[in-house]
Amino acid sequence: MLDYTTQGPGGEGRTAQTWRTLADVSTVSVEYPALKEGFLASVGLAVITPLAMLVLLVPTMTWVRLRLPGLSRTVEFVCLLPLTVPAIVLVVGLTPVYAWVYYLFGASTLWLSLAYVVLVLPYAYRSLDAGLRAIDVRTLSEAARSLGAGWLTVMWRVVLPNLRTAVLSASFLSVALVLGEFTIASLFSKKNLQVAMYELGKSDAQISVAVGLAALVFGFVVLFAMSFVGTRPAGTGRLARRRRPRKENPA
Repeated sequence: MLDYTTQGPGGEGRTAQTWRTLADVSTVSVEYPALKEGFLASVGLAVITPLAMLVLLVPTMTWVRLRLPGLSRTVEFVCLLPLTVPAIVLVVGLTPVYAWVYYLFGASTLWLSLAYVVLVLPYAYRSLDAGLRAIDVRTLSEAARSLGAGWLTVMWRVVLPNLRTAVLSASFLSVALVLGEFTIASLFSKKNLQVAMYELGKSDAQISVAVGLAALVFGFVVLFAMSFVGTRPAGTGRLARRRRPRKENPA
């Protein structure tokens, strides 16, 4: 992909003109408005989808673990079910829902976040479930409640800080999936980054491949960052620094 995007006219020589054009925001806005539209739509979806997923899953999974442990298998089955549903079946099932959504609120591309939340459920569930298994949610919540904290405070100040790594992992996976999704957006006739790249490939293949390579590198960076984000070496926190004994000067 890099070799193709740096080829000169007629395949002779090397040039960085494609990447210079892509880095020029004003040129992209004027010459490739569809690419700009798709990019902005994907950025909006990459923000809305993880937020909606967290608002849906974190309270639900916490409540099930605390109050309804018998439903944990049912919740797991529902969250993993999208893995077995083809995209075309999901689109057919959501079409009546989107008909009402478009009628009541307008046909914005950002409404694709409803379908994307369903797509990211299996991956987000696994990340959050691993985080919840690593902490004693019941003891933490009961301790906070005994000190007078409400459920909203328990979720915000007790559960979420202890799920920081799991929440970030689930969010990064959601962002990576949203930025790479093509099928559902295409079937709903909406324009996100992948659809814009596909359409641009018919007229300017080099720019399309360059955008695809940039998105691919970004996805690798996100997945690589997941192994480091949210972790901190032992003894590097503020409290640890305060408690670290001072070295005594030899007499």
